[in-house]
Amino acid sequence: MDELPAAVRRAGGTVTKPTAVNAIGFYSGAFTDPDGHCREVAHNPGFPLAADGSVTLPDFGGPTT
Repeated sequence: MDELPAAVRRAGGTVTKPTAVNAIGFYSGAFTDPDGHCREVAHNPGFPLAADGSVTLPDFGGPTT
């Protein structure tokens, strides 16, 4: 996530909320793409990614229905 703001700027976008770690431990940030669409990006380092890029969510012990 640290390289995201520079990549956004290189692509012609505008960073509207710099990336930072929030109170519950994940990174988030926001930007406007070159077409003017607002985007938010978030990453929780506690949610591992599989080789195909899918997210594996931990078992929070909640209902399974």
